[in-house]
Amino acid sequence: MDERNDLIGDMLKSKKSTPLPGQGKPLPKGYLQRDIFQNFQKVAKDAGYLPPWLTLQKEIAVLVHQAQSKQDIATINEKIKKYNSICPPQMQRYPISLEGLEKAKTLW
Repeated sequence: MDERNDLIGDMLKSKKSTPLPGQGKPLPKGYLQRDIFQNFQKVAKDAGYLPPWLTLQKEIAVLVHQAQSKQDIATINEKIKKYNSICPPQMQRYPISLEGLEKAKTLW
């Protein structure tokens, strides 16, 4: 613990720390009204982060629109299985078939 205190003390004495953007300014009103998870979601969204299940959903949508054979459908269904294991329960989807491909294109 003393090493950390010494390190911080040395930084303060040397004044080599650069001011952070927004330093000394009040926090936005919405920041205190949201919980920690909501604040994280906003920061992540602003930074362009997408959860893995959303990137997989976009990948599946592209594959569904390009699918033409049973092998393509099998590959898509494997990805749907993985998607269902990581997405929120209300977002889960059923596997698709070659006969139901046109309907799947509208859903994805």
